[in-house]
Amino acid sequence: MSRVTDFLKEYGISRRDFLKYCTALSGMLALSPALAPRVAEAIESDNRPPVIWLEFQDCAGDTESLLRADRPTVAELVLDHLSIDYHETIMAAAGFQAEDAKKGTLEKYKGKYIVVVEGSIPVNDGGVYCTIGGKSALDIMKEVGEGAAFIIAVGTCAAYGGLPAAYPNPTGAKSVKEIMPHKTVINLPGCPMNVDNLTG
Repeated sequence: MSRVTDFLKEYGISRRDFLKYCTALSGMLALSPALAPRVAEAIESDNRPPVIWLEFQDCAGDTESLLRADRPTVAELVLDHLSIDYHETIMAAAGFQAEDAKKGTLEKYKGKYIVVVEGSIPVNDGGVYCTIGGKSALDIMKEVGEGAAFIIAVGTCAAYGGLPAAYPNPTGAKSVKEIMPHKTVINLPGCPMNVDNLTG
């Protein structure tokens, strides 16, 4: 079953109502209503790679850069190319719902999801300088990074530690590769990173 089918069941939307929606969508796109089954098939065969975007010690500049993408636009990325399952800044869910979305992706797509990391990871004092949902950035990075197909470190902070790692580095900020040396990490440095490098 696809994520769409799971979503429809979860919200009590019948197959009949879903097909009605696809017929209406076909009309809005100036397509023949006879194409509604193909529209439904396209929606249900969601095979976009799942992405978990983590933000740690950062200024959100890389997210801002992403939001200004224009070839493709961020809307095209999210709707046509990627399934952004977790991104604190742009996702509708918050709190426990957001954390549940992340957990669901970790379990269902182990070894298949992409992790994008923005910001450095503090390790001093047990990582207390950056926590999300009661977990340190260090613990989150290890948990999420282990099951990733690969990791993309966006911005200088994630790629090399950046400003948080500058002397005297009170938080013990480290780069993604320092935390996950055994994983494939693609560094896209810059402050912020060039969004064309990411979308490419």
